[in-house]
Amino acid sequence: MEPDKVRLSNVRYAVGGVEILKGVTTSVDMGEVVSIVGPSGAGKSTLLRTVNRLVEPTSGEIFLDGVATSEMNPLELRRRVGMVFQLPALFGETVADVILYGLRLVGRSTDVRHLLESVGLNPSIAGRDPQSLSVGQQQRVSIARALALEPEVLLMDEPTSALDQAARQRVEDLIEDLNSRLDLTIVVVSHALDQVERVADRVLLLVDGRSEGEWSKEEFFYGKVAKQVRQFIAGEL
Repeated sequence: MEPDKVRLSNVRYAVGGVEILKGVTTSVDMGEVVSIVGPSGAGKSTLLRTVNRLVEPTSGEIFLDGVATSEMNPLELRRRVGMVFQLPALFGETVADVILYGLRLVGRSTDVRHLLESVGLNPSIAGRDPQSLSVGQQQRVSIARALALEPEVLLMDEPTSALDQAARQRVEDLIEDLNSRLDLTIVVVSHALDQVERVADRVLLLVDGRSEGEWSKEEFFYGKVAKQVRQFIAGEL
């Protein structure tokens, strides 16, 4: 049997003597969309960042295709495991510069216009100042930047929280499209349960740095414990 695409084993993370992650164990299958939900301050974003070593776990281990990420070159790991943040930070004079930033570090290039089309943007914006774009457009450019490195896993930290409803819908459509078209493995932190219901295959609940349960989307939204769990999350957000 093939190993999980991503597996976390008893992952802990502490800073300043305060333990933020308290022994999280979970896994993500290849081609799966997993949503991490839970109260504010539960450690969701921190957990996401441990997967591609933007923060280093205090203890425990994370595996990519069965290989410990602690044994990998961090830059190579981040090429294989891309990250999209809550607020897009776009560096460069043009949109094309933004998308090519990571590739230039490794001496590669790509078809910028094709990438823009793949995230639903008009390729004519390649020469524009990225700061002239709407926040929704900027977020899709940041997704294109991550995709330029052809990642095997895409981590998304509340990618639509700063967007209006129309832009949010476009990003959710894009998540579904990337997963179905590229069989891309995606892990999304989200506070929006309607978004989770739409895009996720499976849901992980994180509370106070601990995993408090995992459910398929069907179990989470329609199972016997679903209502109580959702009410708890809604009350804590």
